[in-house]
Amino acid sequence: MASSTGIGWAQLRQQARSLETQTETLFHTYSQFASVPNLPAKPSEDERQTEAKLQDILEKRETLISQLTRLLDSEATLTASALKQNNLSRHREVLQEHRRELSRLKSQIQDARNRANLLSNVRSDIDAYHSNNPEAAEADYMLDERSRIDNSHNMADSVLSQAYAVNDSFVTQREVLTSINRRITGAASQVPGLNSLIGRISAKKRRDGIIMGSFIAFCFLMFLYFM
Repeated sequence: MASSTGIGWAQLRQQARSLETQTETLFHTYSQFASVPNLPAKPSEDERQTEAKLQDILEKRETLISQLTRLLDSEATLTASALKQNNLSRHREVLQEHRRELSRLKSQIQDARNRANLLSNVRSDIDAYHSNNPEAAEADYMLDERSRIDNSHNMADSVLSQAYAVNDSFVTQREVLTSINRRITGAASQVPGLNSLIGRISAKKRRDGIIMGSFIAFCFLMFLYFM
């Protein structure tokens, strides 16, 4: 008797775990209906079938738990009964969690459907109002154009602000370089002989520049002469 009871318990628990896995898979499918764009006013055939499958599986799991409870009541071994009692309690907890999850998803889908219907009704009312009031439609068009123009002006102002910021940055950098040049000149004036050395280097550069310019001019004139 104990052996047959153990076999029955194992089979029922395996079925219960399998149905729990199927429930999780169906939850994933069912939750996607809440994110469907332009949710129809009435549930689609797929939505109704998925919800019906969930309800059916939950009922089957309730029946399995009842069968497991009867088997456990007929179990004589206290140690085995304690372990199985924990397993049975866990199946009950998961079932209650899944019932609450189904209720939550149904409410979420219904809320999404109500919002979609409300937006659809508002659009229909606006379209009907515009069709019966051409002046209002023209006024809305002018307001949209004004909004686009304002956005263009805001973008232009943003670009100008960035340009002014870049220009200010250049001015600041120029002032910094000028200050550094003054400091270098001031430091050089305080070092004996450094100014004269810098002057000789500058004079040599100018002299080399004059010589190079004269040589280039001479070569150019000779080139013109022999042409």
